[in-house]
Amino acid sequence: SCLCGSAPCLLCGCCPSAKNSTISRLLFTFFLFLGTLVSIIMIIPGVEKELHKLPGFCEGTGSVLGVQTHVDCSSFLGHKAVYRMGFSMASFFFLFAVLMVCVRSSKDPRAALQNGFWFFKFLVLVGITVGAFYIPDGAFTSVWFYFGVVGSFLFILIQLILLIDFAHSWSQLWLRNASESNAKGWYAALCIVTFIFYAASIVAVVLLYVYYTKPQGCTEGKVLISINLILCLIVSAVSILPKIQDAQPHSGLLQASLITLYTIYVTWSALANVPTQTCNPTLLVRNSTSSVMANQPLTTWWDAPSIIGLIIFILCTLFISLRSSDHPQVNKLMLTEERRARGEEGAVEEGLHRAYDNEQDGVTYNYTFFHLCLLLAALYIMMTLTNWYRPDESLQVLRSPWTAVWVKICSSWAGLLLYLWTLVAPLVLPDRDFS
Repeated sequence: SCLCGSAPCLLCGCCPSAKNSTISRLLFTFFLFLGTLVSIIMIIPGVEKELHKLPGFCEGTGSVLGVQTHVDCSSFLGHKAVYRMGFSMASFFFLFAVLMVCVRSSKDPRAALQNGFWFFKFLVLVGITVGAFYIPDGAFTSVWFYFGVVGSFLFILIQLILLIDFAHSWSQLWLRNASESNAKGWYAALCIVTFIFYAASIVAVVLLYVYYTKPQGCTEGKVLISINLILCLIVSAVSILPKIQDAQPHSGLLQASLITLYTIYVTWSALANVPTQTCNPTLLVRNSTSSVMANQPLTTWWDAPSIIGLIIFILCTLFISLRSSDHPQVNKLMLTEERRARGEEGAVEEGLHRAYDNEQDGVTYNYTFFHLCLLLAALYIMMTLTNWYRPDESLQVLRSPWTAVWVKICSSWAGLLLYLWTLVAPLVLPDRDFS
């Protein structure tokens, strides 16, 4: 019933009872992670080199049973393969986003399609992926690059929303523990963590000035680092203003320090895409491993900003899948809601190890919005794995465009403005509830 039927997924005896909605979100996220793993394997430089050794597998490697193959491996592996995997995953989640429009409860017949038939969903994803590899090169990669840029920009904003929510939840939890236990250790822990975040941010800013700027030239890098540093100082000062503290007693420097650290990371990631070698020591000239460029040495396929971006991507995607926020305003923004299922008490009392339906009265999250978030996540990981590098007209060399730099910088500015709005909104709109 779990793989081929529409019933809720049955759990094994060693697993606790779980909400059907949570299991569905985790399984869809597993599909995304599976596609990400395949993309990582395909972009490893040695994989395509090994496939060229298989007789009859790639063009120019001999024939099998007298039949000469005409498969160009460069069309299947490398950055073009990552673009096709990103296209297939985005198409898969877009399909379900359209199918799940206006589903209000599990009584809707389409809810069974959301929560069941997992084997057939996997076949659909595999079919879309296979079809994506038959898309002719042409302008596909160049056009899909801009789709990835827009989707990644939106997903970075979602990351900022989740980060702000996490920071507020963290601060409220420790302040509540401090007030209930009357222990000053919680306040000391808040101060230590805040100091560590700010110290890491200061060190990172100094390193950015040292490695990504020069005494003569590199004006863009100096300006971008300075602007983001000033904006971080502004939001930190605003977070501790007396009027802000009166309106939001739980706001403070812990949230501001975490937002500052993330902003500096986004700035670092943006500077790593500056297409000027003198101002960007981490700039990579990524060559395809096809026969045309076979005589040129391969470069590192990933850098530090991409690895950190992958870790943040995994954490944020799991955050989207596992739980709703503790704050009603964030739940409204992310279109999620905590509901208690009518059968939940019985399942817990009887100790039944099964998935129970907790959406008979209403869905706990917006199905369409959830799939759109995964769609944006697929585009974001596609751009992260390719380092936001754009292929040239010959599809042989990847270059870093200024587009990637400005998209990341603008996303950092949008994130800071969003956090600033969460601070001043109770003062600007006093009639609304921002608890």
